[in-house]
Amino acid sequence: MHAELYTDGIEEITVSGTIVRIDLVSLSPTERDANNAPKRVFSQRLIFSVEAFANSVDVMQKALQGLVDAGVVRRNQPAGSQNGASGVRDALAPNTRSLNVSSNFR
Repeated sequence: MHAELYTDGIEEITVSGTIVRIDLVSLSPTERDANNAPKRVFSQRLIFSVEAFANSVDVMQKALQGLVDAGVVRRNQPAGSQNGASGVRDALAPNTRSLNVSSNFR
């Protein structure tokens, strides 16, 4: 049996020369933020060469497109549309949340 890893998300991606580091986070079972929501805490780091990272992004984009094509993930209507009130987040749209992100991507 192989070890498996679950993550609640990516906190930060840092590029340093030819190395890409991706910090994974999990929701804390004990720590809470000001809104009483579980805090995102560092769990593990993935380290890629730039080439491996680029190949991985390509694979994930194809997987995401397959989910969109299968109807598992739906795209929201453009911002001005009347039908955009479905409450489903567009997985392919830019993330508009304010995140603590690496200075490499500002």
